[in-house]
Amino acid sequence: MKVNNVELVISAAKPHQYPADGLPEFALAGRSNVGKSSFINRMIGRKSLARISSKPGKTQTLNFYKIENELFFVDVPGYGYAKVAKTERAAWGQMIETYMTDRKPLFACVQIVDLRHAPSADDVAMYEFLKHHEIPAIVIATKADKIPKGKWQKHLKVVKETLDFDPLDDIIVFSSETGLGKDEVWKAVKKRMYEQKEYEAELRNEQKEIDE
Repeated sequence: MKVNNVELVISAAKPHQYPADGLPEFALAGRSNVGKSSFINRMIGRKSLARISSKPGKTQTLNFYKIENELFFVDVPGYGYAKVAKTERAAWGQMIETYMTDRKPLFACVQIVDLRHAPSADDVAMYEFLKHHEIPAIVIATKADKIPKGKWQKHLKVVKETLDFDPLDDIIVFSSETGLGKDEVWKAVKKRMYEQKEYEAELRNEQKEIDE
């Protein structure tokens, strides 16, 4: 997918601030220093639309990026940064949970992990949260450029085993530096959009049959 039009529509802290477009949304979740902003910038072909902070834990809102008037990437606050006050982390956690469990346009969560290391306890907790609430996941194993290509599958196996990965989800080896995996991510996003629309169409047909 070639991105020509993209804009940060709003940085929202409350549900009433969320966009009312009804476009498909994909939440971006990951540890504070895992490279979510770099991932966004690579995916949309921009160098600095998503700000890359030198201070992990800085994002405190849900940042809605509208892409080609077709969908939103929703960057959520990073998790697992110890220097953020517990009360602040709790507030962010509640904001994220409310968004992910109540937001109807949410089609899937893109969870970003570091391919170089086994997923952290926070990574595992996030993935288990998605599974518990039946939220489709696209797992991005980023920073592949930091390890030899011959070791990718070995590291990917560790990621899958640590997460207890669901084979119905997608997992993609990625690099924000080289663009590796970019096309595969867009394919996974498009697939989720298609599946969701098919599901919604089935529900409408079933309801129509009941009404008749």
